[in-house]
Amino acid sequence: MAARLLLRSAFRAATTCRAARVPALTRSMAAGGIPTDEEQATGLERTIMEAMKKGEDPYNMLKPKWYSGTKDDPNIVPSVTNKRIVGCICEEDNTTVVWFWIHQGDAQRCPSCGSYYKLVHHELPH
Repeated sequence: MAARLLLRSAFRAATTCRAARVPALTRSMAAGGIPTDEEQATGLERTIMEAMKKGEDPYNMLKPKWYSGTKDDPNIVPSVTNKRIVGCICEEDNTTVVWFWIHQGDAQRCPSCGSYYKLVHHELPH
């Protein structure tokens, strides 16, 4: 019985307190609020964010475009030097990786499956 009375009085108190509106939450910094990631980024992080807004991928962070792997449409491999090591998973369910070097120039084949890879010079933004 006493518990019911306490619950009723607590319910009445809660419903009467709801009449007073609570002001909406705002950004808490005095001048202009909490800065966003774009506003506070500097240096290399800012360069990357600006390039991503333009649709560029300066450090190859996104999933690469799919290529057929033929001689006419080889897999593109970006590199800052004139050679690069490539790992090819020749079959979809294969558990081993075939590693081989590709050099700048014509497209080169994987020694195991025959997929073509072409080295393309990639300039870093800094």
